[in-house]
Amino acid sequence: MSSRISLTRYLVEQQRSDGHIPPELRLLIEVVARACKSISQAVNKGALGDVMGTAESENVQGEIQKKLDIIANEVLIEANEWGGHLAAMASEEMDSIYVVPNRYPQGEYLLMFDPLDGSSNIDVNVSIGTIFSVLKKPEGAQDVAESDFLQAGNRQVAAGYCVYGPQTTLVLTVGDGVAMFTLDREQGSFVLTEENVQIPEDTQEFAINMSNLRHWDAPVRRYIDECLEGENGPRGKNFNMRWIASMVADVHRILCRGGVFLYPWDKREPEKAGKLRLMYEANPMSWLIEQAGGAATNGRQRILDIQPAKLHERVSVILGSKNEVERVTAYHSGL
Repeated sequence: MSSRISLTRYLVEQQRSDGHIPPELRLLIEVVARACKSISQAVNKGALGDVMGTAESENVQGEIQKKLDIIANEVLIEANEWGGHLAAMASEEMDSIYVVPNRYPQGEYLLMFDPLDGSSNIDVNVSIGTIFSVLKKPEGAQDVAESDFLQAGNRQVAAGYCVYGPQTTLVLTVGDGVAMFTLDREQGSFVLTEENVQIPEDTQEFAINMSNLRHWDAPVRRYIDECLEGENGPRGKNFNMRWIASMVADVHRILCRGGVFLYPWDKREPEKAGKLRLMYEANPMSWLIEQAGGAATNGRQRILDIQPAKLHERVSVILGSKNEVERVTAYHSGL
């Protein structure tokens, strides 16, 4: 890359030349990116910033919150509530939606986020991240309601994540492919480091929590069994397994070099469609994957076509290299 292109310049060019985003959405994305920089700084301080360990509280999912979960959630709310671009926000860490207070102007967008994905990895210094998704408020809606958020993933106008690892990397789509930006800590800005990210259609790498094997449904077991049989099995090639227990980190690896990520339904909680949250995790990640040439399903249908029924709805997730996702999905159809 002959010249360094900042996130701001990239978004301005998307707005000016291609007409993909209006100025209000550009400004909203920039605010989210600044919030991610603040979260990155808190993550980097670790024990020096007294942010390690649990907060002795539970979120709406009944999960024990980490101190950084709460910090990241507050950073995103405080950064975004006053700018005039948003009508409301929803977070994996909050019971219901957060409507922009009356003292601030209200915009036309809705922001959803998982403030700190993979927080079980915080205390062991493994990559974690922030996932976000942007929707437009339904036309004609006056007061914002929870039902306004219940839009299928194919209605997203922007989505992305920020992974806090050896580098802090922001990955973004506004519906025109996937771009990656690396935080230049000396300059304090995100710099474009890769455009038009593409996932290989074929792979020899899968990511799944193998400890749950005994709980999986037959199609998932069939697929993994075939991968494990290697070159002597029906697939005729050897596979490697990777599992970080941070969706952001696992999906980032897939965007960088291909692979398939599975977090399927299992028999421990048969009444739940899956483990991951449709609105905060599956939808934004699925759109990024599709924009990079991959595929994402729940085993039976395209994730982005699922009509959510509730804010914290869960879903089974299979995403990544297109041919592998299509194979697992076909197995669910009995093929």
